[in-house]
Amino acid sequence: MADIDKIWAVIPVAGSGSRLRPHTHTRPKPLLHVAGQPIIGHILDQLALAGIRRVVLVVGYMGELIADYAQQRSDFAEVAWVEQKELLGLGHAIALTRPIVGSDPMLMVYGDTIFRADLGPVLSAPGDGLLGIRKVEDPRRFGVVVEEVGRVARLVEKPAKFVSDQAIVGVNLVRASEQLFACLADLMERDLRQRGEFQLTDALQLMVEQGAHLGTFPVADWFDCGTQEAMLETNRHLLQDAPLPTHCTDTVVIPPVHIDPLAEVRDSVIGPHVSIGAGARVRHTIVRNAIIGEQADVKGALIEDSLVGFQAVLKGRWSHLNIGDMSEITT
Repeated sequence: MADIDKIWAVIPVAGSGSRLRPHTHTRPKPLLHVAGQPIIGHILDQLALAGIRRVVLVVGYMGELIADYAQQRSDFAEVAWVEQKELLGLGHAIALTRPIVGSDPMLMVYGDTIFRADLGPVLSAPGDGLLGIRKVEDPRRFGVVVEEVGRVARLVEKPAKFVSDQAIVGVNLVRASEQLFACLADLMERDLRQRGEFQLTDALQLMVEQGAHLGTFPVADWFDCGTQEAMLETNRHLLQDAPLPTHCTDTVVIPPVHIDPLAEVRDSVIGPHVSIGAGARVRHTIVRNAIIGEQADVKGALIEDSLVGFQAVLKGRWSHLNIGDMSEITT
């Protein structure tokens, strides 16, 4: 059983977020807001709730911004980071943390998804590790596990033919960290890649072949943030328990919504499923199913199914939009 104070949360966040352009031209994807805070903020909240106090980030594109955000959190004793200069896959990203993690146990959490799970039993369970899984309709998009007699018998990355519908969702505890790092080093020494990348799934499979006892645990709530549509869907889910805002002026609010206390909203109809960031100004506007970024300025618009970026300006338009930071549309 691992001492929770020794566990490192390892979060790979080096991707460029190309599917969320233009927003990721000016900020890294983990810092895009959904349901009132950055994607990585939701992840760190879950880790802190579980009692984890040490975090190592694998950063790349605009990584210093992500590191700065994490360091400002007061609920973590240590925040470290390493740079992934070449995007050679998740396995390569995890391998870069070896000088920091060493032989300590680690909880790997993918930085592009938001999860909800009770990690208490996971962090205290025996064995060499536990992989978070969820049943999916299309296993070809994921790494999947095959279980036999309560333990992982096989792992396959994006199988072309059906072998299992239990997908690895990106919340994985590994206590045998030295063994995993050794398996990753073996893959890289032999240059064993899939689709040009070193896969974490392949290293976990090597661990299983060497006798490691890996189990699984269910992750019921798992939300993707990889595209505009996925972000809006995640926003809808996460807003379900949002408190009703009371600081709007002459405005109809249709819950669930999140309106930052520092946002100015007046003479509008907001909701359902809307997030409005700090410093935003929304006036004479109807908006539903949308995320309006911090310091955005929206007036006289009808908006739905849209992302409006940081400091974007939008005036007088019925729109289905995906406009980036500091853009301006006026009609």
